[in-house]
Order: sequence, then C-alpha cells, then structure tokens
Amino acid sequence: MDYSQKISKRHWNQPDKGEREVAREQTFIDDIVQKSHIEKELLANLTGIETVFDGGGGSGRFSILLAAHGCHVTHFDISKPMLDKASQLAKAAGVEERITFVLGALEDLSAYADRSFDLVISFDAPISYTWPNQEQVIANLVRICKKRIMLSVSSRLGTLPYLANPTSKNQFILNPDCGDPYVDWCILNYQNAIDQFSFNQPACMDLLEHGRMGGDAEIAEYEKGGAPWPITYTFLPDELSRILHENGVKNIQLAGPGAYARTIPNEILCKIMRDPAQKSAFLDFCHIFDQNPYVCGMGKDNLFAKGEIL
Repeated sequence: MDYSQKISKRHWNQPDKGEREVAREQTFIDDIVQKSHIEKELLANLTGIETVFDGGGGSGRFSILLAAHGCHVTHFDISKPMLDKASQLAKAAGVEERITFVLGALEDLSAYADRSFDLVISFDAPISYTWPNQEQVIANLVRICKKRIMLSVSSRLGTLPYLANPTSKNQFILNPDCGDPYVDWCILNYQNAIDQFSFNQPACMDLLEHGRMGGDAEIAEYEKGGAPWPITYTFLPDELSRILHENGVKNIQLAGPGAYARTIPNEILCKIMRDPAQKSAFLDFCHIFDQNPYVCGMGKDNLFAKGEIL
C-alpha cells in the first residue's frame, strides 16, 4: 500500500473527523462558498440521474442532498467515523434507505463494473490524496460512470498563495467564538505566524513545477504513530481537463469555487454571511464569477470539473 493511502486512512479515521466535517459550513466562509457552488451544480444536472457514486463522500453533505432528491446513492469513504456520521445524518433526514454506505479507498474501485452509475461525484479533493495514483483514480471514476461526472481536486494555483500567507484561513472564520480547536489555533497563532514568516521561493517553485505537497516529513510522522495531513497532489486546470478528456469525458467545464470570495476581507465576508438576502445574492454571484476560465485555477482550495460520458 502506498504511503499516501496509509496516511490518508489514519488521518481521516481520527475519531473526531465526522463531527468536525459537519461543522465546517458553520465555521468557515470558504466552505460555505464551495459547498454552495457544488450544490448549485448538482441540482442543475439531475435530469436522467437515478444512481450516484459519491467517492470520498465524507459526512454525507451531498449524498444526503441527492438522496433527498430521489437518487439512490453509494456513499464510499475511507473513514469509518465519516461513514458513521453520514449514516446518522441520513437517518435523521429520513433518506437512509436510499444510501448504501461502503468503507473503501478510491485506489480500489474493482468492485464496480464499467458504467455502473448515472452520476459519479468526488468532492473536496479526496482524489488529490491518492498520489501517486491520482490519474488512475480519475480513470476508474470515469470508467464506472454512465452519464455525468463531477469532481473537485486540490488546485495548484489556488494553493500557491498559502505559501506566502500563513494566516489565510483567518480571512474565512465566520464565528471566532465557536469553540472549534482549529479556529482557536488560527486566532491565537495569528501574530506568531506573521512574525515567523519568511518567503521561500524554492518551495513555491517546487510546488508550481511538480504539484506535490508533502512527502518525507509526513511519512516520518506517520511512522512515529502520528496522523499527518495526507500527501497531496495539486492540479493545474489544463492538466485536469486533459486527464478527463483522455478518458473519454466530453463537454468539460471547470470552475474555481472561492476565487471571488478570496479577494474580500473577513469583516465584509462576515457582514454578507449574516444577512440572508446578501448571502444568497453573494453566493449566486460567486457561482457565476468562479466559472470564468480566467479565474478557475484560483479557487480557494479546489478546482471543480464537470463533464459528460457520451
């Protein structure tokens, strides 16, 4: 088993992962923007869709949405805590009979025949955590897809600004008093992160040229018994489009959820999010802006792609 898969499995199987995943849309504005973009895309493309494969479905945000719209969903994830939380939420929503929960890794989809599902989705970058097998994983997701596919992967151009901004997550904190440990850490560490920062051009060039984040340090931490952030492969827009095209996907469209929101300071973002009318109008505009091909690579975290199997 590759280290990426082993590290991902340990990281996402931490006991609190299911609960923390659910809280993200109440905690961080960038998650609100990204999930809103994906939801709009899903609901606009459900014609003819009865069966869905949700690869790396997490705590069920989109599996439950699709089941509530009548789809039969296979919710596939590497994390038992995530599956348990998704099952709990599906039951509370009254849709558990339309969701099948499967524990597994995206690197092995051999249980599924070609063209098994009308719609295949994989959101919030689980594909990026399968390095060095990310292209084969995409190929297999396309293989099991019959009609439409939608993916989001880690964006290389969107990630590069993090290397020059150690306080980037603070911009998107919605409620600083929510009690989330990561929010508390971002706030308490803010000044120290600035004081200790030094621009590292070689690191930026390495990521720009090769796309991989992590490696030896994560492997060493894993071997010591830790649960580091997974080794991550970041994609360029043309690269993701090429991989999908080479595997037979047509009518490919890309977007960068968060490209517009990342230009706005926290104080203004919070004001918008706390007014329902402004929030709705803002998310609608973000959805339009973030699809522009000139900005799609600069999404906050993810590069989104959709296409058809003809």
